[in-house]
Amino acid sequence: MIARFYVLLVSCLVLLTVSAAVGEGRKEMSVQVKQGQVRATPSFLGKILATLSYGDRVEVLEDKDGWIRIVPPGKGPPGWMHSSALSEKRIVLKASKKDAEIAASSGELALAGKGFNADVEAEFKRKHQEIDFSWIDRMQTMKVPQEKISAFLREGDLAPVQGGGK
Repeated sequence: MIARFYVLLVSCLVLLTVSAAVGEGRKEMSVQVKQGQVRATPSFLGKILATLSYGDRVEVLEDKDGWIRIVPPGKGPPGWMHSSALSEKRIVLKASKKDAEIAASSGELALAGKGFNADVEAEFKRKHQEIDFSWIDRMQTMKVPQEKISAFLREGDLAPVQGGGK
């Protein structure tokens, strides 16, 4: 009777240990930008596999030099996202259209991390009124399709160290 009790106790402890280890091995993060690209390689020039939206949850596979290898929602193919586009905090509420319009881009988050934000920009413009920022404003609205980026890389025989753009 006592032997059965110990066998049952040990079995329960083993089961709890295994389930805790499995649960801890799975890490999730949330997309914290309006739109974040999942790339084939850990490079901003890597082929875009998917685009995720603010609040989407992803499963983390590995972390490498500021890039995080993830599995997107719906179990699409794994890919890489820059760490500036992800947060360990769970974003419960999906952004409304208005919220999504004002959500920070990954570039804005990177600049904010370096101390550059809308207030700093306004102060700089106030102090340097002789500078024309209209071309910078235009460049910020330009979108280059992935096909053109890939063609540029091919034609110039360019490939980042990580092998992006292929």
